[in-house]
Amino acid sequence: MSLINKPDKFFACNKSVFVMGLIALTIAAITDLVAGFFLTAMEETIATIHGMMIMIYCAIGMRGNIFGAMGSRIGTSMHMGTFQMTFKKNSVLRSNIEGTLTLTLLLSAIMGVIGWVISDRFFKCTLDVFGFTFISLVGGLLAGMIVMAFNIAIAYEGYKRDWDVDNITAPLIAVVGDITTIPMIHIATIMCEGCDELFTRVACIVLLIITAVVTILIFMRKTYKRKRMDEAKRIVIQSTPVLVVCILLEVLAGVIIETETNSLTRHKVLLVLVLLPAFLNAGNALSGMLTSRLSSMLHLGTIDTATIPSKEVWKNFAIIYVLALITFVFIGSTVFIFWPVILSVTLDCVLLIGTMLLAGILTTTVINFLSYYVAIVTIKFHLNPDDHCIPITSSIMDIVGTFILMAVITPFSSVILVV
Repeated sequence: MSLINKPDKFFACNKSVFVMGLIALTIAAITDLVAGFFLTAMEETIATIHGMMIMIYCAIGMRGNIFGAMGSRIGTSMHMGTFQMTFKKNSVLRSNIEGTLTLTLLLSAIMGVIGWVISDRFFKCTLDVFGFTFISLVGGLLAGMIVMAFNIAIAYEGYKRDWDVDNITAPLIAVVGDITTIPMIHIATIMCEGCDELFTRVACIVLLIITAVVTILIFMRKTYKRKRMDEAKRIVIQSTPVLVVCILLEVLAGVIIETETNSLTRHKVLLVLVLLPAFLNAGNALSGMLTSRLSSMLHLGTIDTATIPSKEVWKNFAIIYVLALITFVFIGSTVFIFWPVILSVTLDCVLLIGTMLLAGILTTTVINFLSYYVAIVTIKFHLNPDDHCIPITSSIMDIVGTFILMAVITPFSSVILVV
């Protein structure tokens, strides 16, 4: 706490965190707003295909959960000196690629089925289960390949330049996931609508068979000497249950968004569509940064699993608050500047930034304590925090962040937005 009481010393000691973190968060915020504008371009698709918001936000969340966890594992391996930039069999990088791609296919299939059931039950989805699952699989696979390439690039640069990738992976992976997932879902939707129904069904079944074969091959891998499980197999086995739970949480967030936006006017819906990706993923980026740092510290033994956070943990909380303050003000300011260019509306600058900041600080408070206690609970259950912390915190924060943003901004939307 002494560092926090001396601001100049606090910022000096954590200069690299603030510099690298703010660069990553700024890039993420700008690109997330672009993703929000992409989402407004899908307005017609969202209106005609009931439940599409569930698909989009679930897909975005899943991408961040799967690839954010991969980045966290790589960051920890770099801290522990076990990472090498090689694609050889059983290497850290190769195992993470195999496990992550398997999870992408498996979870896209599960998400397609669960998402369709919920969409059809509550919103009378206009697609059948094959069409919905086809969009999920194709969009997920296309976006996953791009995010995978970007994750490898971060690992390469971080390894070569000796960066602490815990400070940059989560924000950058979150934003790449957003900027690729939305267009890829859109492309998959166009493919689904443009193709014959029989072709879509056959293509969906083929993709499901490929998913099943790849998953079975991973599960059939042998256990090595000293009962050490193949790393790719371990990633899939330990990650799948928690990621399925996360899908259910993401679906709930999508239901909230779908329900709430149906009660708003068109311009207010567009405002929400622009703000939500940036707001939620700023929260996910901040929680990803914190959980990655805490996971590495727990692995290295520099913090313990005490019920009351230690001084080192409180210092990390303070870092996240500072980053959040700057990030959410930046998001509000950017929307205020560029929104009139997109639509013929004006915004109340003070009220917009004020509501974004209030929602952001409330969300960050939840992020800090949730991230810490999820991390120590995973350790106490002898699980790897790198596998579980980012998915759990991100999925819970998508629901909490959606509730907070909608609760804060909806009552003021008529004042913030003047058509």
